[in-house]
This record gives sequence, structure tokens and C-alpha cells, in this order.
Amino acid sequence: MEYTDRLEQSEPTEAIMLAEGYLMQGQTYMALELLSRRAEDVEEYIDRNCPTTDSQQWFSFSSPFDRLAYQVVERDPRELRDVGEPLDRLYADLALARMTDGDTHLAIEALKQAVRWNPMACEHRLNLAELCRDVGDISEYLALSHSVLIRASEPSHLIRAFLSFAEYFQASGKSREAAALLRAARRVDASDPLLRVALEQAVGTQHDPDVVSDEEEGQILDELQLPRGANAQVVICLLQCALDARELGDQDAETRLMLRACALAGTELSHRLMGELLACVEPAGAAEDADGAATGAARGEGATDGEA
Repeated sequence: MEYTDRLEQSEPTEAIMLAEGYLMQGQTYMALELLSRRAEDVEEYIDRNCPTTDSQQWFSFSSPFDRLAYQVVERDPRELRDVGEPLDRLYADLALARMTDGDTHLAIEALKQAVRWNPMACEHRLNLAELCRDVGDISEYLALSHSVLIRASEPSHLIRAFLSFAEYFQASGKSREAAALLRAARRVDASDPLLRVALEQAVGTQHDPDVVSDEEEGQILDELQLPRGANAQVVICLLQCALDARELGDQDAETRLMLRACALAGTELSHRLMGELLACVEPAGAAEDADGAATGAARGEGATDGEA
């Protein structure tokens, strides 16, 4: 049996793919009309068929990992139902079309819907954060950036969130805070293209990451109530999904998920956590025990317990 990185759901609708083609060709008006009409149809369908209750909520998670990570990070006890279409992709495309058309505020509303349908898709949160910054809503910009630090499952997303805070503190004249955040981002992946630009610009300045030590970085981030690295719970979810893939005999999926965990938290810690998972008989116990191990190893090893 093959482990799938995708949930069982319908293929992206023809309308979404056609609209994406229009966007690539610069035909914004055609894409906007098509996506707006599709969004109206979806909203009507959701109102009729997908009610939110105290015991049930509907999402369009793109993978089993996203579903598991949402349950673990958000501690949502409700039954999670799949709406059957990639609604986060629909609304993200609609946001892009609206932004290209020059309507930032409507683009923001569309991205809010993209986040609602897949809360673990950090690219939507980051894009929404940037638009909020552009319209002067700095508190929401920072709140969204912080939410990415807690949920990120890709190094590039974690780095973008750290850079958002570094930019904010630099603009606020808090150079040491900015330096600490650049240092934290560098630990994730110093080769990241966006980070490399920021590091080059910081050389020899007061916010150069080398002006603070590892210990000072940790103290500053603790004072700011910001995590020092990836959320250990997210790393554990990646590893648990890798184990699920192994049980189904899908070596490719297992390797992909394991590599994501290693990229996020480091090879040594990821393999240590995998050992914790394998040592536990019950999945729930494995997650709890491994999370404890991650918390203990968090300082300087690329993962935190997710608590800000």
C-alpha cells in the first residue's frame, strides 16, 4: 500500500487551474472573474452542507501531516471533516488576483479565508502578515509572524517569520533584538536566499548576528517570549507521519518526511526523537514522551516546546 502525502479529496477544480493559467499569462481580469465566481459557489455550498458545530469543523488540509499537526498544535478536540476541495488554494489564488488588481484589502480578506481552510499552511499566514504590514496593521503582522513560529514545518517559513521580527525590531531601533533574531534564523538554514540577503546587509552593523552570543540570543528571545527554533510538536508530527509511511511500505514518503524533520530541527535531534517514538508502544504516549525529550533538548538543538 502506498502512503499518500495528500488526503483523499477531489482534484483541484478545472476553474482553479484555469484561473492559475490566466494569472501566469497576466490575464488578471479573467482570473479574478473566474475565482470570484467559484468562491461564491463554494461559500453557498459550505453554508448549506458544512456547518460548524461544537463537535465538528470542516477544513481542506492538504496532507495527513497538516491534519495531525493541527490537532496537536491547536489541541482541537472536534471531529475534523474534509470539505473535499483545495479551498485554501482557491482563496490564495483569489488573493493574488486581487492584489495584482490593486485591491489590497480584498486580498487580505481572501488570505484570511485561505488560513481558515488550512491553518497549517504557513505560506498563507506569511503572505497575509506582509499585507497587514503594508496597510499599517503592525500588531496583526507580528501576531501572524508569531503564529508561524509555532506552526512552521518548512525551514523557509520559520526563517521568514524570524526575519519579520528582526525587521520590526531593527526599524524600532532595537538592534540587539534584531541581531538575536537574525542569529536564530541563521541557525535554521544559513543558505536560505532571503536570509543571506539580510545577513549581508547586517554585516558590520549594530544588528549583525555576531554581536550577540548564543547565550545572549537565548536570553533575548526568552525575554521577547519568542521560541528559539522549530516547534518540537511539529517535528514529532512529521516523524509520526514518516513512521506511518514506513508501516505502509512507502519508503519515498518516509524519506521525504524524515528529511523535512531533519531540515527543520537537525539530523541528530530528529533521529533521537524518532528513537523515542519507536520506543513507545502507544502513539499518544510516543508523542508525549518524544515531546518531553524535545523540550529537554531544545536549547541550541533547533527545536522548542512551542510555548512562547
